Amino acid sequence: MHTYRIGEAAALPGVSADTVRRLVDSGKLHADREESGRRIIPGAALAAFARRMHRSDRAGAGSSARNRLPGIVTEMRLGDVSAQVEIQAGPFRVVSLVSRESAEELALEPGVPAVAVIKSPQVVVERP
Repeated sequence: MHTYRIGEAAALPGVSADTVRRLVDSGKLHADREESGRRIIPGAALAAFARRMHRSDRAGAGSSARNRLPGIVTEMRLGDVSAQVEIQAGPFRVVSLVSRESAEELALEPGVPAVAVIKSPQVVVERP
């Protein structure tokens, strides 16, 4: 399972580190502690938060073309030949169809970081 430090967790959905700390302290976002005592966010918990955030009043935000949008995989649907990958990149939700082989080679699953690369009408998914 991929984990994120507070600053990394804040950057992916586009919020501040203080916001992430408040979310953890209020119980709205789950965090564990490393042996050193530093808080870390499980990738699946951050993906669930990003999904909830997208479904809030920020839904409907604009999009841009020809950009690299770093984010977090929030959902995967594997078919026999293809995979549907959903990425929350800051306030933007990006959905892409890729080959199942590519999704498996990139080890894509909810909670892992990914970059949506916009090229004309297609979206290419990369792991950073």
